[in-house]
Amino acid sequence: MTEIVLAALDDVPWERLESALGHSGAEMRRALLHLAGRGGAATEEDCHPLYDCLALGTGRVPSASTAALPFLVALAGDPDIGVRTELVRLTVYLSETVTAAEPDRVDPGWHETWRSQYPRFRALLADPGPGIRREALLLTAEPGVLLERWITEKDPAVRLPLLLRLGATAAGCADAEVVDRVRAAAAEVLRAGAPVMRVAAVHAWAAFAPRVPVRELDLLVEILSDPSVRHRFEEIWYEPDVDDAFSRADVVSRTARLLECAPDTALSFVVRLVGAARRTGDAPLCRAALDEAWRLLVVRPATASELLPLAGELLADPDAGVRYRAAHLLAVLGARAAPYADGLAALLDDPGEAEFLEGTVGDHARWALTRIGDPRALPGLVERLYEPYRGHYSRSYTTGDPRLPEVEEVLAPLRAHAKSLLPSVRGLLRDDGADGPLTGALLKALTAWGPAAAPALPEVVALLGDTRHSLTALDALVAMGPAAASAEPAVRGCTVLDFPANHQRVAWAAWRLGGDRDLALRLVGEAVLSEDRPCGAALLLGDFGPAALPYADRVRQVMDDCDNWCAVWAAVALWSITGGTEPSLSVLEKHVLPVADGDDSFGAFLEALRAVTRIGTVSPAVRAALRTVRGSDRRLSPYRDYRAFLRDEEIRSVIDEVLALGEDAAPTPPPPSAA
Repeated sequence: MTEIVLAALDDVPWERLESALGHSGAEMRRALLHLAGRGGAATEEDCHPLYDCLALGTGRVPSASTAALPFLVALAGDPDIGVRTELVRLTVYLSETVTAAEPDRVDPGWHETWRSQYPRFRALLADPGPGIRREALLLTAEPGVLLERWITEKDPAVRLPLLLRLGATAAGCADAEVVDRVRAAAAEVLRAGAPVMRVAAVHAWAAFAPRVPVRELDLLVEILSDPSVRHRFEEIWYEPDVDDAFSRADVVSRTARLLECAPDTALSFVVRLVGAARRTGDAPLCRAALDEAWRLLVVRPATASELLPLAGELLADPDAGVRYRAAHLLAVLGARAAPYADGLAALLDDPGEAEFLEGTVGDHARWALTRIGDPRALPGLVERLYEPYRGHYSRSYTTGDPRLPEVEEVLAPLRAHAKSLLPSVRGLLRDDGADGPLTGALLKALTAWGPAAAPALPEVVALLGDTRHSLTALDALVAMGPAAASAEPAVRGCTVLDFPANHQRVAWAAWRLGGDRDLALRLVGEAVLSEDRPCGAALLLGDFGPAALPYADRVRQVMDDCDNWCAVWAAVALWSITGGTEPSLSVLEKHVLPVADGDDSFGAFLEALRAVTRIGTVSPAVRAALRTVRGSDRRLSPYRDYRAFLRDEEIRSVIDEVLALGEDAAPTPPPPSAA
């Protein structure tokens, strides 16, 4: 076949064909010729020139790609070529590119050329190589062809993905007879198939009947928790375009996704798996189930009532990966984990780890205790937080969960314990100075501690001259309040000359520490008048209260013209300057109401809530919306990692503050202009 392909290549007018990314059609010919010439010695690297010519990431399928398709499929079907699986995948990617592309970005001749390859696609479905047959499943969406193959296919490692493919195809099929045939195939496997195939049948059926996994929950739990079946998943659960077989943990995760339509059943699924794993000592299953429990908890707060005691019991599990996950789960639940503080304290020195995850069991137990407010977490806390950075400028970690929070997120809530933590914080700031890996994080923590951080005044002042940290140091000094007044001369001298906005921030900070108000007001006001989007300047201007009245019209214009945080900051500033609650409250309302309707982007929602608490009055519409939000079982955060819990707590706390505002209470007056 290779000789036929080589001869036919010369019959195509490659030089007249359009290719992607500036490649010529002749380059496509050379790439195909090179691959065919390599024969059985071809490797994935030999495909790279072909990838470049096809340029799949551009979302275009030009005429050169259409011309290349028959040769690509022919080479994929040639047993003498060494990268056949890769070529089948490449053909699938081309098809997917066509599906996703705008019609005018696909060569008009593509569809007819694709249809002309159907006989070769069917030949690939019957290829002697099981890997080829498996990959070829994605080359056709015709249920009849797949059902035909279902009758003849005997290899379980192909039969399983074929069943899944049948389910996916039936999901988009309008032919009731075809759907019935696929349903009958899945039902027969479910009744009499091998255990892993029965789980696959549930998955296939669920593609067009989402309630089937709910009905078959007992079967799913029974098979997935059977230790004798565990390794069978890794032998036959393959899917096209995935090199390796799926592990049982992978299938547990996929199965949990099927149950998202029934949250209570999903919770029952993971809890029952954990229970079964504990009875049989199946630590890998317990870890997999806890990962799914975490994914439920991160979106549904109500699951905590059942998962909390479960995690508490698992703190004593013999497997380090299980203890790790249990400690992290308790950590994100914060104060609710207080009944398990003793169990967490017993793990403070636990060096156990979880594969591919960050930190030790002890690290997560310590964070959990800080969230509870338990003082047993405090000795050595700062030193332990610093340890991953020792000798490095940053720590390495995965973006998945569970993982450790950022250092400032651990320390910021511990204002009540600032006295005991400050010696270590100050020591790090002195020893590392501006070059320290945690300097910025520690300054943020000091800002959160406010006046309680005043003993660190010398260390913070020392950082004013460093451009990396000077603005964060300013925030920390302003947060310290009158105790930092002696730093005002040093603050005035830390302006970064090449960035005008810093001049405003420095003047504002100097005024807040007892300096020249008129100078600060003039600089900030001029910025509000001259900048296109003076968001930060508008926020600062609000601190001056009625003294900033000459700039009120411009602040209102900023509020009307901008969106999200900028509009919110301008709304608060306008209220502070004029003393009028409108139009500020109406602008803030626009950022609150959508969340009650299910908007999960949240945008400036939290900032708007804080602004409402400052103004001190709330409209009936906002009050009703917030009651709806507070009563919903969803995590109030755009994040889907540990930050979801921190933000959710923060938002719910501010919602309670807003709802506590008396419905008939008079608006809080704006702050008076400081002399």
